[in-house]
Order: sequence, then structure tokens, then C-alpha cells
Amino acid sequence: MTLAITGATGQLGRLAIAALKARGLEEPIVALARDPAKAADLGVEVRRADYREPESLAAALQGIDRLVLISASEFDDRAGQHRNVIEAAKAAGVKHLVYTSILKGLDSPALIAEDHKATEKEIAASGIPATILRNGWYTENYTGSLDGALAAGAMIGSAGDGKLSTAARADYAEAIAVVLTEPGHVGKIYELAGDTAYTHAEMAAEVSKIAGKAIPYNDLPEAEYRGVLESFGLPGPVAAILADADARAGDRGSLFDDSRTLSGLIGRPTTPMAETVAAALAG
Repeated sequence: MTLAITGATGQLGRLAIAALKARGLEEPIVALARDPAKAADLGVEVRRADYREPESLAAALQGIDRLVLISASEFDDRAGQHRNVIEAAKAAGVKHLVYTSILKGLDSPALIAEDHKATEKEIAASGIPATILRNGWYTENYTGSLDGALAAGAMIGSAGDGKLSTAARADYAEAIAVVLTEPGHVGKIYELAGDTAYTHAEMAAEVSKIAGKAIPYNDLPEAEYRGVLESFGLPGPVAAILADADARAGDRGSLFDDSRTLSGLIGRPTTPMAETVAAALAG
């Protein structure tokens, strides 16, 4: 049995491969990457695969029994990119497909969920036995902008007092490794999120404590937050999607989950927000 991971050179893909190795996986791992040169350090077989090029996917998936489809990072027709992978997987005879979706899946009110909803439906229609990992937000989605927040003297967003059940990217990578190395996960859908939810203001308080200076959280109307994101250089459509995601976390609870399914799956507590903040500030 041979397994492959798309987006292998991305942050989640790299961590997933490391997690599989740490679990002593004996079967071959294939890293699928748009630029194979960037995967040379992964220590596994590398094949070129571009979500936008069906011919590259057809060749890359030959002989693959289990496939992890990590959702595309580009917002330009993600559903179409995913469809290309699913069709190639079906043609190649893939026996188990693992997809990284979004928390709440078909019920998510966020714009960013639309591509995931379409992909989940495509997977169901394909008939490929699958496991859907509905990932919550990565804590790193927020800590990645802490340098800017420290420079500006404040954190910003549109979630108000909305609770955010985030977990570290490595926690979600470990979940991928679990469903690939343990029996009983085919046909399952998992809602994955951090054990302990927090608000933006609570994260700002943690940042302030570690940084040794006051970094307040300034909540902005969605439209204003979108404008700020655009001023940072984000394309308008991307800024709109990200601002909407934050706002829906605030008014619809789209990023909150208290089921502790993720910690149950990986067999340990999820990484606390404070630990990820500390690591980001130390770096």
C-alpha cells in the first residue's frame, strides 16, 4: 500500500509527513508537489502534481492506494482544483481519500467554506471511500501576524467576543497521521478543533503578558477590517473572505467547537494557544 500527500511542501503537508514518519509507518510515502525541488528535503519519493494540471495528477497518482488531499491555498477556483484531484484519484483507483475540510463543513456560514462544501459533495459523488477532517482554524493563522501587531501596538479583527477553538497546525497534522495509520476511520467525518476556546481579546492579553507591553485588541466592523487587510496588500476578494471568516466567528460561532474530537483522535490535549503564542514571539 502506497500513500500520497498533496501540497507536501506546504506547512501542513510537511508536518503530516513528519507525523507519519514519527508513527513508524512502514509503507511508502509519496510527496506530491507543484515544485518537486522544494520537496527534496522531505526524505520520501517526490512526484510533480499541480492541482490545475489534470495530466500531472493522472501521472502522479498511479499506484497510489491512499491519498491525502490538503485543500488548496489559493482562493482562485479551489473547488475546481480539488475536483481535478478527485477525478484523477477515482481514475487511478485510489482506495481511501482523506480531505482537509473546514469546521462545521456543510453547515458553516463562512464564505471560505463554499469551496469546502463543493469538495465534500464531489467526494461523496465520486464513490471513493473517504475520511473528512473538518479542521478548525490554525492558531498560527493569528500568531503569524503578531510582528505587525507588536509594531502597530494592537491586534485587530472583527470577531468581537466570538470564541475561537483553534489548535496548532501540528495537532491537525497528527490527526492526518492517525487516520492513515489506524483502522476504523474510513467513512468518518470529524469536526476538529482546539480543546480550549478563547476570544481575540484573551489572545491579546496573552500576547501582552509574554511581550511585556500592552497590546490591546481593537474590534472593527467587517467592512473596515476588510479595508485594513486590503491596505496590507491582500487582494480585495481574499480580504473579503478573511474578514467574513472573522465576522462569522463572532456572530455565528463558525470557529467554535467544544467536542474535543481532535484531542480524542490524537490521544493527547491540543496545543494551548499560549504555547503557540510564546513560540511565535520567541521566534
